[in-house]
Amino acid sequence: MRFLPRLLLAAALATAVLLVCRLLLGRRGGCFPDDLAPRAEEFPSLTLDTFLHVQQLRKKRLRAFCSRLAKAPTLPESSEERARMLSSVRVSTKLDFLYCQVPATGMEGWQWLLEKLEEKENMTVLMPLPYPRQHALQTQLSKFNQTMIEAMMGSYTKILFVRDPFQRLISAYMQGMGSSPSFSSFVQDVLDRGQYNASLESKPLVSLCWPCLIQYDYVMMFGFLRQELSHLLHRTGLPKDIHLPEFTDTQVRWTYMWLSEQLFSELSLKQKKQLSHFYRWDLSAFQFSNSLLSDLLSTPET
Repeated sequence: MRFLPRLLLAAALATAVLLVCRLLLGRRGGCFPDDLAPRAEEFPSLTLDTFLHVQQLRKKRLRAFCSRLAKAPTLPESSEERARMLSSVRVSTKLDFLYCQVPATGMEGWQWLLEKLEEKENMTVLMPLPYPRQHALQTQLSKFNQTMIEAMMGSYTKILFVRDPFQRLISAYMQGMGSSPSFSSFVQDVLDRGQYNASLESKPLVSLCWPCLIQYDYVMMFGFLRQELSHLLHRTGLPKDIHLPEFTDTQVRWTYMWLSEQLFSELSLKQKKQLSHFYRWDLSAFQFSNSLLSDLLSTPET
């Protein structure tokens, strides 16, 4: 029964959006005002050059963030410490991919694609490696010894999926990842637990994926996966005729923009400021357009 309020909230919000579109905007079937509608013409075919330029900008911002850290992270010598540190990092030794698996970042399609590729007996990415190739299914990076981990971090294609932290929180709440009856109490529970004891669904990406230790080759942003994934696969040497999963992150992104404003208004000013501080690393390391938390980042806490 504790999930009933959020289920009703989701239904009410969906109904409200539809009514606004049809009654106030006079549109049949549309779900957004003309200046917000994610029309196909707003997302023209993304060229490879544009994709690579965007990647350079994202990685440049990430490098600037890492350069401001007082101490750069290093790989622990202890296997137990490495297991805790790299618990979210996955590798495919058959496809030579390394990526960070974080809930509510829209990467389910990516994981499905890797699983299908790994099932193909003759599917192998042709890339020279400084060690014997191992054919195994996806597993945690920390399962290997330090020498292998360092070799994989240096030679594998490394991919990071990121999403606005506030939208990640909303996604976790709507999926019932927590026992709080309201969004405000859900957020307060996250804040009370703190970063160290936070769950995977709410923990900042920087402290899960360690982008200042792992030099990710590609930073994939939720809301643009559908446009960018084909270029990523082409660049990483996978066949062009692969049947790609349907990414709906573009449409979901626009829906969450509206939903974020509604749920953000339920929080107190103190909670908003505390959330901004909680996710300060993510907000500094990545460019989240229109993030509601960014405006409060420089505001002193109460």
